[in-house]
Amino acid sequence: MLIPEGQVRIWLYAVPTDLRKSFDGLSALVRTKLVEDPLSGQLFVFLNRRRTQLKILYFDRSGYCVWAKRLEQGRFHSEPVRGEKQRLSWTELQCILEGIDTRSVRHFKRFSLSSERVCGYHDTPWKSLFLQQNRTLRGSRS
Repeated sequence: MLIPEGQVRIWLYAVPTDLRKSFDGLSALVRTKLVEDPLSGQLFVFLNRRRTQLKILYFDRSGYCVWAKRLEQGRFHSEPVRGEKQRLSWTELQCILEGIDTRSVRHFKRFSLSSERVCGYHDTPWKSLFLQQNRTLRGSRS
């Protein structure tokens, strides 16, 4: 099983795909239809028309990898998509792989750090407001 790194993006290509395609065909789909860079390390998920087969394309440090799964019974389920691609979380991908219908799952709000904040790019008015309040509190104690 693949183990993605912390902040890897996962994309579901919503259009049914001919899964006879392999590395080159799937990477061409990523470039032309998803308008993403297949060498970026992101995971790209493809389903066939009957939703009984799934392939995941990704690029690690040494080359392309394709992970495939074929169901003997049942179908893969995911939320309906308005466009050609949908961003998935790692949990949503696991649910799809395990056969859990994500359309009927109730999602509750959870705290999560944005990728900008994790990477250190987060410089918002909240930060300056926090610093300003700290200065005010320090000044009022004197």
